[in-house]
This record gives sequence, structure tokens and C-alpha cells, in this order.
Amino acid sequence: MNMDKPLRRVAIFGMLLFFGLMAQVNYVQGSQAEKLRTDRNNSRQFLNLFNEPRGTIMAGPEILVTSVETKKNNPKWGRAYKDGEIFAPITGYFTGAAGAGGLERAYNLLLSGQDKRLVNQEWFDTFIGKKAKAANLQTTIDPQAQRVAYNALKASTSREGGAVVMDIKTGALKVLASFPSYDPTTVAPQTGDAGVKRFDQLNRDKAKPNVDKAMSEVNFPGSSFKSMVAASALENGLSKDSSVPAPSTFLLPGTNTSLPNSHEGGACGGAGQAPLILTFAESCNTTYGILGSQQLGKDKVTATAKKFGYDQRIEVEPNMTSAKSTFTAPDADGAQTALASIGQGSNSATPLHMAMIGAAAANNGKIMKPYLVEKVVSGDNQNVIQEADPKEFGQAMSAGNADQLADMMREVVRSGTGKSLAQFNIAGKTGTADIDGVEFNNRWFVGFAPIENPRYAFAVYTVGDGSGGEFAGPVAGKIMQAVRKD
Repeated sequence: MNMDKPLRRVAIFGMLLFFGLMAQVNYVQGSQAEKLRTDRNNSRQFLNLFNEPRGTIMAGPEILVTSVETKKNNPKWGRAYKDGEIFAPITGYFTGAAGAGGLERAYNLLLSGQDKRLVNQEWFDTFIGKKAKAANLQTTIDPQAQRVAYNALKASTSREGGAVVMDIKTGALKVLASFPSYDPTTVAPQTGDAGVKRFDQLNRDKAKPNVDKAMSEVNFPGSSFKSMVAASALENGLSKDSSVPAPSTFLLPGTNTSLPNSHEGGACGGAGQAPLILTFAESCNTTYGILGSQQLGKDKVTATAKKFGYDQRIEVEPNMTSAKSTFTAPDADGAQTALASIGQGSNSATPLHMAMIGAAAANNGKIMKPYLVEKVVSGDNQNVIQEADPKEFGQAMSAGNADQLADMMREVVRSGTGKSLAQFNIAGKTGTADIDGVEFNNRWFVGFAPIENPRYAFAVYTVGDGSGGEFAGPVAGKIMQAVRKD
């Protein structure tokens, strides 16, 4: 029997297996190595990172995060956070035991000097055995406006609040503030066991100070969500001057419960019909309950909301995403949809998502993708490794309808629930959401500034007594004065 042919086949098959194995190894070690190293579930990416100083994180001319020498063998270097409580939603944290969050996590490889772009750039240093120096981050945050936002939130509530300001032309986030907060220095690697204990305390705290309220937590948006229903109405054939239902009460479909308006008189006074713009300015619950559950219906409002980023997490930076805002459950009935249409029931939103409504209204219906990092520079020679490239998130509504929604927001401040805010040169929608079983409310103001030729969109949320116009609105006004340097 001639064995040459079978042996050749076996040899060829073996060679194919070998080349297949080598291709897989090269694929994993080459094209997939970066992805595996930065995977959220890979805790090994944070080991042995403090034998060398990490890069800095900056806002404007200020260094927010820097490395400090510990005079210890392990860790040799720690982290220090300037005004840690104020900037924690941006910088995040780094601990020896629990990993990292915020920009510390999103840009870990660059901040630690391990990113292949740094290694490739400093190839001669690598050749002679010198490690690449860590890169530094320049954020989009306005540091003084961020301080104003944090202090204004803190002064407005003893419970919690969040604020977002974004540049409508680029998507750059100028403010990302949250209260209550924490100081990341207290959990940094140099704190050892005390830092681990402090981190555990933060996780157990019912106030959740280590969870930022600007983009990582959702709450009832109250009547500020009427902006979304109004956008859907405009996109589905109505105009700001269209006559819409405005009864004094509305019987929730399939129930014996009536939905009232917050006040009598004016557009909400029970005449039966009123122009859409006036029902918006005066925040008529009945109008938006009827629009959301009957005239438009759940599917149309949901379709509009998705164009604004609802039902998805917004990626601000790699491995740094928002919580998901939700209009209502897919199986919601008419009553549940009506409540969701006035920002209650099953409706939940982040300030980031709500600010994107203001951005669309002020920018011809276009929303730019939010981002936090303006540029990354190498630590050795200050070469730009990465620079922000503003991108469109989506066209949420037509330019003409966006102009109408913007006019409706201006009317809120001119004659409606936000007329006490005219001094701040801002336009928007107030929101006050009742919370079952407690006496305090979610208070919102969502919109843009300045009123004419707007440049920024914002959302402010606080918890306490009173209304959004009374409490969230003035906070928004103070923040926008700081952003515009009024």
C-alpha cells in the first residue's frame, strides 16, 4: 500500500491547523488586544498601575487630577483630586481595590502610559528600555461654571440634584454637576484600607453620593417632558398655533381617576380648547395627557423620544455612558401612557437626555453627540495624541418644527410658568413631578440660552418642596450666567 498520499494529506491538514492557530493568536494579540485590555470586566487592567505617575486631567487652565508620591514601596504613587466633590462626575475615581470610574477608567491606558499610540510615538525610548510617559487629558468643562453649578445645587436642596450644560454646536459638555458628591482623594490608592472602607461606605449610602445625578441616574422629569410630547405633536402635523384640547380635568382612560391641571384660569382654565403654545407655556396637564395617550398615542411619542436618545445609553466617552431614559413600558395602557406624557408614572430621565431636548430646539432640530475630552497630549513632548471631532448624534426633528419648539420655550419665560426667570436670559420648560408617599418633588428646568441666538442647552434637576420654576429655574439661570460669563 502506498502511504505517501495519506501522509501528505495529514501533513497538509496539520499545516493548515498550525496556520489557523497562528492566525487566531495574531488576531487575539493584535487586533483584539486593546479591546480585551480595556474590557469593563477585566480587572487586571488596573493592577500595578501606581509604580509610575499617571497623567493629569485638566479643565481649562486648572489641573484637576495629578499624581502624588507616597514615599511607599506599594503604591509608589497615588492620586490627588482638586475640589474633588465638585469635579467627581467628570474625573471619576481610582482605587487600589475597586478599580476606576469616570475619565480615570475611560482613558486608563493613556493616563497610565500603556496606550499603543504612546508606545509607537516614543519608539526610541521603548527601544532603549525607557517607558512611555503618561498622557494628559484636557476636558471641555468650564471649571468656574462647574463650581457655580455644584454650589447652586447644594444651596437649592438638602436631598439631591444634577445639572448639565452642553454646547449645541459641538456637543462639548461645559457642566456636569451632581449633589451630593464625594471626594475621590479619600478612596485613592494611597489611602489603603481606609480608602477601601470609605468606598464601601459610599456604596451603602442611601443618598448614593458616588453616583452622579447628571447622567448616571434617572428620575421623573415631570412637566419638562411635555417638551418631548410637544416635539412629537409638531412632527406629526400640528403647529404651535394649533388648537388642542385643554379641559380643566381629564379622566384617565379605563379608570375613575381624573387628571387635573395645576391651576385654574388661562389656557388651562377649562375653556376646552387653546393654542398649543399657550398650553405649553402654562403647562396644562390635561392637554399633554390627551395628546400622549389619545391624539398622538404611545407609539408616535415613543418614536419621537427615540430620536432624542431615549431608550438608549448615551456614550459620552469610551466606557463612560449615561443611564437609559425611558418614556413608558411597551405594554403601558392608556392611563399609564397619559401619566408618562406629563413626566410621571413609568417615565424616567437623566438631565443629560433632557438637555438634548433643549439642544435640538435651539439647533435646528440637530443634536450633537455629547463629549467630555477636548484633547489628549503626550506627557513627554505635548504632541496631540487625540483631539475631539464633533459628530452629529441625530436629527431629532425638522428645522422648522425645532424653531416652533424654541418659540414655545421662549413663551414659558415670557408669559408662562417660568416668567420669573426672564432676568436670566434663558428659555425652557419647567417641570414639577410629585413623588408618591413623600412631601417633596422633583423640580426641573430644561432649555437653552441665550434666548436669542442660543449657544448652550441645559437641564437642571433638584429635589425638594415647591416647583421647578421656583427652584430649578434660578439654579439654571445662575449656571448659565457663569457659562456665558455675564
